[in-house]
Amino acid sequence: MNPALNDVTLDFATLDEIREAAVASLAPEVTDFLEGGAGDETTLRRNRAAFAKWALRPRVMNGLVAPSTTTTFMGLELGLPVLTAPFGVDNLFDAEGHLAVARANERAGTLSIVPEAGSFSFEAVRAASPAAAKIAQFHPLASDDNFLRILSRVEAADYEAICITCDCPTAGWRQRNLRNRYVPPLSAASGNYPPTPDSEINDVFGQLFELDAPVWSWEKLGRLLSGTSLPWMAKGILTPEDGVAAVKAGASALLVSNHGGRQLDGVISSLEALPAIRAAVGPSVEIALDSGVRTGSDIVKALALGADVVVLGRLAAYGLAAGGEAGVARVLELLKQELHSVLTLLGRGSIADLDESAVMPIEAP
Repeated sequence: MNPALNDVTLDFATLDEIREAAVASLAPEVTDFLEGGAGDETTLRRNRAAFAKWALRPRVMNGLVAPSTTTTFMGLELGLPVLTAPFGVDNLFDAEGHLAVARANERAGTLSIVPEAGSFSFEAVRAASPAAAKIAQFHPLASDDNFLRILSRVEAADYEAICITCDCPTAGWRQRNLRNRYVPPLSAASGNYPPTPDSEINDVFGQLFELDAPVWSWEKLGRLLSGTSLPWMAKGILTPEDGVAAVKAGASALLVSNHGGRQLDGVISSLEALPAIRAAVGPSVEIALDSGVRTGSDIVKALALGADVVVLGRLAAYGLAAGGEAGVARVLELLKQELHSVLTLLGRGSIADLDESAVMPIEAP
């Protein structure tokens, strides 16, 4: 924890205030980059609408106080069922990017998923907060050799788990960025691929999205990861078929995700996909969920429908833009406070008590 942190972020009373401060601090094209989705943004909107289709079912007069929010995920301890997402180009939002996110997670007892396409290297983020920077994210996109080089770096940096993003064989069709003629600056994405003096942003991403990259499959991914002792999570799962295939390939966890509506427009929300995936892979496979989570009630609904933890992308980025490390810490603090309130009023003594009996489907208002 940085003792010089300005606690002015404690003035943020709600998560909405943090978003408003973040937007006020960013250039319009960067706000569009952060908040936009793919295509006509139908999936982006659907992610939020899906949570309104479930009502909570409180049980009262049970004398519960101070519910527990502690859990484990992929063998890692959490004080809150929350991870922060591996969003890239993080120094667009604050100069310290994921260094600050990891330190905020450490303060909150939560964990970072550290991105491959971020502003800082895996090694730098791990060094900034060994207690929170424990999961490294990368892509099965380039050559086998490049994939294995990244895997070796992650192992050498003492990461304890891996997140493999499986839903990005190419970038989504993001019309806000196209309309704005906006391309992120090179420095925002080159933490793990230092550029040469004459590099362009496409040179950095070209090391991920190789034009002549080989075809990837679950079999190939499983084979390349079979030599590591680190548990791995498959990110971008939206169907039961892919959930089963990922587990068969060796994944110990799944991240049910549509990339925050930023990849393929027109797909269902992550929350809508969750129950069928949980049913297909059974109770022993751990599941995280992202896309659309904005409140403590959203966390409760996701866990009741089969997730073990949720992953925060835009909320973490808002906190970063609003107040750096302290802003992200305040996001996590407010979520924890709301989660305590919701669990108490719901009559559940811990997040472990959440199941489908805590929710019921309704028509969205």
